[in-house]
This record gives sequence, structure tokens and C-alpha cells, in this order.
Amino acid sequence: MRQDDRQPAADADGAGKRASAVVVGGGLAGITSALALADAGLDVTLLEGRPRLGGLAFSFQRGELTVDNGQHVYLRCCTAYRWFLDRVEGAHLAPLQDRLDVPVLDADRHRLGRLRRTALPVPLHLAASLATYPHLSLAERAAVGRAALALKGLDPADPALDSQDFGSWLAACGQSKRAIEALWDLVGVATLNAVAGDASLGLAAMVFKTGLLSDPGAADIGWARVPLGDIHDGLARKALDSAGVRTELRARVTSISRSDNGGWRVEVPGESLPADTVVLAVPQAETHDLLPDGALDEPDRLLGIDTAPILNIHVVYDRKVLKRPFFAALGTPVQWVFDRTDASGLAEGQYLALSQSAAQDEIDAPVAALRERYLPELERLLPAAHGARVLDFFVTRERTATFAPTPGVGRLRPGAHTNASGLYLAGAWTATGWPATMEGAVRSGITAARAALTALDRPHGHLFEEAA
Repeated sequence: MRQDDRQPAADADGAGKRASAVVVGGGLAGITSALALADAGLDVTLLEGRPRLGGLAFSFQRGELTVDNGQHVYLRCCTAYRWFLDRVEGAHLAPLQDRLDVPVLDADRHRLGRLRRTALPVPLHLAASLATYPHLSLAERAAVGRAALALKGLDPADPALDSQDFGSWLAACGQSKRAIEALWDLVGVATLNAVAGDASLGLAAMVFKTGLLSDPGAADIGWARVPLGDIHDGLARKALDSAGVRTELRARVTSISRSDNGGWRVEVPGESLPADTVVLAVPQAETHDLLPDGALDEPDRLLGIDTAPILNIHVVYDRKVLKRPFFAALGTPVQWVFDRTDASGLAEGQYLALSQSAAQDEIDAPVAALRERYLPELERLLPAAHGARVLDFFVTRERTATFAPTPGVGRLRPGAHTNASGLYLAGAWTATGWPATMEGAVRSGITAARAALTALDRPHGHLFEEAA
């Protein structure tokens, strides 16, 4: 424990004033921190500027449809997010595959391949799938196997890896342009929100080692079968209420400052909230603006953490055109396609959501141009779409969906502690070791809450420990 973070703990038996905490930000990081702090007996207030919880993983209404702003998935190795789902009693609403199975359609070659695992130990669990993967030649498959073994020997925490790009490393390992497109970027773009050449080798190594080379079931995919808002807003609010957290929406924090007694004051329009502990769980630019002087040695480093966009395209057809729950695509601008019909509440027809990561070139494209480009591509991939009537076509854009996982970003990401006792940072952009995922967000919330509770000499629970 850092001595400058130690604060006097309030009486835990109710005889004295309970320690208080204010969590700024109602995304997954903030919700997690608030729950963990409340579970440990603190008097917690959660402040969120939006009219809902969930951060950048939310839902909204479009007529009779309930629409997720983007398709979000998690993996079996995402232990912190799975803890979150259990904590809000939502695990049954976002089940995992029994076993990894990803259909991969090649639009140019009109071929279907599959990335799936067996129950064999690592790395044999993927050997059969790789040996029969039709989108790579025999020589390319062999080269992929050699690169995977080389990747297994890397230490993602090595600072030297943070300064290198993944694409150059793959090329040095003999990976062809086709192998990068059909395998490494197929996974990497979706998880890192960057193509291999733009991604830190350290973050890429973490993703592939943890997801594909740690445990046979680590990469099994899970996703919400209901609108995300049902879990990240509805169930989360219920859990917060049950834990005794005061949750205030449309409450945008304007400043954070020291109080006369050495604690903190968090200002929102019309109210000044005192707190022993503050967790800042908002994006890096907003954190920079709210940080008190001296809280970080080099606060402007936060502004050096760039952002990356994700584009989501939503298409409603008058009939069923896709039999699978999802697929990934090659030889086309289309990346990943999910069937959201049941989750959206659509009664007739089929609703498909296209998730387009690393979308810098298209994030501001007009809807008409995107429609002209993507509807023919869906027809190339899905013969059943020929002749189907498009009932609705719309776009959601998250221009700052994630932090950009560029080489060198690791040295810019701060940890949970600050130089100011009682003030902690959370958010997927902090130094979690993970890219900007739901898992990274929850891990950051856990880490910040643990740091606060340690400083207050409060226990923080066995299950809570396991989640991080």
C-alpha cells in the first residue's frame, strides 16, 4: 500500500460516520466501482451526465425496435465482465458459446470456413481448425502455426513490445498479407479496433495469448441476447439500488476539489457533494479537465491517448436472409454481422447489425453512401438477400468508441492511483493491460475500488478479488 493513499477509516459497525465515496461516470467502470465500494460498506453516490447508465454500450428505441448502439461481445477469458454479469444477475441474458465456432465467409471465393476449437489442450485445441481452414494455403497455415508459437513466447507486459507494431512483427514472422487479413486482423480488428500495422505489439500479444493460447475455452464467445440496456442500465440500476448506491443521472460534474477537512468536494449544478474517496471513471479528455492540480505528474499525457471510431450499420429486411446467429467476412468491406432480430423485438422480417471497427475512413460517410456500398455487399455474402425488401437502413456512429491501441500508448495510460490521496482513476483507457473492451472497463473499476478500499483498510471480498 502507498502511504500517501492511507486515510482514516470510518467505523464499520455504524457507531461512527460511514466513509463516503463519489463515483463520477456511469459506464461499466463506474458501475463496477460503485458496486464494489458499496458492497464494502461505503456510502456511495454515482453521478452520470447522461440520462442512462452503460457508457458506450447502451440501447435506444427506434420506433418499435430496441437497438444497441453497437454489437458488443465478450469471451470466456473475460473473468471481470463475467463477474459483473453475475453481480447484476444478468449472466443468463448473455450466454457463452459451448465451444468457439466462428463462421467465416469469403465473398470473393464464395467459400465458408470455420474457426473452432476442440477440447484438446492448448495449442492443439485449434490445430484441426487451422489445418482445414480454407481461406489460407497449406504453407500459410504452417506459417501461422509458427507465428503462434513465437507469440506464446512474448511477454505482453514487456515495455519494449509497446513501442513496436503488430503488423511488422507478423511480417517478420513470415505472415502473408492474406494470412493477416484472413486470420490475424479478423480477430485483431474486432478486439483491438485497429489493423495489425496500427496496433501495439504488446496489446496484440495480450489479446492473442489470453484469448487463444491460455486455455482451450478462453475464446468462446458470449453476447447479449437482449438489448444491452436491459443489462447495463436496467439490471445495473437495480443492483446499485439494492446495494444502497445513490444514482444520479443527468448530473454532470463541473469540478473536483479538496475540502477544508482534507476530503473532497464534487460539484454538480445545484449541489456540492462531500466525499472521502472519489473515483473518476470518465473518458481521458474529461478526466484531464476534472483532475485537480498535481494529481498526475504529467496530466497532458492523457490528451496523447488518441481515440478510434466504430461504425455500426443496421439493416432490417422483410424476410429471413441469414440462418446463423453471426458470421465474419473476408473479401468485402463487411466485417462482422449479427442477427439482432429477437433481441430488438422485431416481430416480422430480420434485423442484421454490421459491426465495422477501425472505421476512420467511413465514420463520417453519408448514410446514402453507406447504403449504396453495403447492401450489395450483403447480397454478395447472403444469396437470400437478393430480392429481399429493405424495410429500414440506419447507422450508429461512435467516433470515440475506444482508445487507439497505437504503439507507445502503454506509457501514456495511467494506473488507478493518483498523487492525491483518496482520488482514483478508472476507465478502459487506464493501465489495465487490456485493450478498450467491456472487460477492460470492468477491470479498471475493480482496480480503482480495490485501491480505495485498501487505503481505507476495508476488506473487499473473495469473489471481488477473483474478478481481477
